[in-house]
Amino acid sequence: MSTKNKILDAAEVLFADKGFNGTSLREITSQAEVNLAAVNYHFGSKKELIKAVMSRYMNELGPRLESALGALCSEEIKPNLVDVFSAFIDPLLHLNNFKENGTSIFLQLLGRGYTDSQGFLRWFLTTQYPEVIANFTDAVHKAYPELSAEEMFWRLHFTMGTIVFTMSSSEALIDIALSDFDRKVDIAGVIKQVIPYVAAGVAAPIIR
Repeated sequence: MSTKNKILDAAEVLFADKGFNGTSLREITSQAEVNLAAVNYHFGSKKELIKAVMSRYMNELGPRLESALGALCSEEIKPNLVDVFSAFIDPLLHLNNFKENGTSIFLQLLGRGYTDSQGFLRWFLTTQYPEVIANFTDAVHKAYPELSAEEMFWRLHFTMGTIVFTMSSSEALIDIALSDFDRKVDIAGVIKQVIPYVAAGVAAPIIR
């Protein structure tokens, strides 16, 4: 394995577990068994390393998600919001083929971008992968055209909060499902449980 990939592998696990702010470069170099000069050589800074970690996942996820959402937007039949959020399932689960536990790690990393106040990361994702964002907002608008841009902002913000909390607690939720309800659930099952809930929230009546 290349030094660059060793650094990325160590960084993504630590970032997902401890957060971007809570992880030091020294911890990453220790986990990757490389020196600090290697991080500086390959990435230049911690901020650039964070971008590289996210890009590795988004380069896998983006085209698949863009295609799935674009297909919904091009259909003559109006989709519902369950359809829109269900379009995320296969692209997200593909990340498990890309990396072991890739789906869960990516969603935790995405959540860290919000909870750790990494504003530059949100800017980076929206500017580097604009078609994903555009196709998603187009699909939501097609399913619920009465929703204004401001209302969409709030509802998608609340949706992200729900997903971040759910994915950060996914291991505990899987254990509870087994111990309390005798039901074996994997990460795909967790995602399928949360989709009707967030779809119903975005679809709630507009109150003015």
